[in-house]
Amino acid sequence: MIDLYTWKTPNGRKPVIALEALQLDYVVHPVDINRDEQFLPNFVAVSPNSKIPAIVDRENGMKLFESGAILQYLAEKTGKLLPTRGATRYSTLQWLNWQVGGVGPMFGQLGFFANRAKERLPLAVNRYLTESNRLLDVLEQRLSQSAYVGSDDYSIADIAIYPWVVAVITNNPALLADARANRPSMDRWMTKLAELPDVIKGMNVLQEAGVS
Repeated sequence: MIDLYTWKTPNGRKPVIALEALQLDYVVHPVDINRDEQFLPNFVAVSPNSKIPAIVDRENGMKLFESGAILQYLAEKTGKLLPTRGATRYSTLQWLNWQVGGVGPMFGQLGFFANRAKERLPLAVNRYLTESNRLLDVLEQRLSQSAYVGSDDYSIADIAIYPWVVAVITNNPALLADARANRPSMDRWMTKLAELPDVIKGMNVLQEAGVS
């Protein structure tokens, strides 16, 4: 059994998708970051950086924070969604790290400066919009060559990237209105993933618990 501490963010959705795809038993513990619950002592004991998501594996007592580490741990625990060796393993890991190091920070900054900042700063919005479009172009190029991001097989790389792409397009409709139309390979990939039961469950994390 996995205890999952999470919220309704792109990073928070990633482990739910993985847990569903891997058919692992888990219990969701909501951590409402709008109420600063990530700073409560019981959560900090699991996630010292006060960020969601985090997990505790009851089977061995393992505590983990950082969504990329969680995805890799769950994949290696089950032997699924991440090749065990060879070029496809490292291809998958490089794209996982591409999301963690680039997509998440850049898309997140765009969302902040375009939608939540008290003062609109055009320089900041343009900087992060330009970089977000560049990253989407990188993804389009990759998916024009491969069925999925890491390889021709669905993996934790897809699980890591998909919620962020959905979020950046959904949250910035005026800025990224043509993001999918101009990137047919990415659109094909997004359509395919959106139909997967594990993705549907993960993208609606906490809905069943009545958290709107």
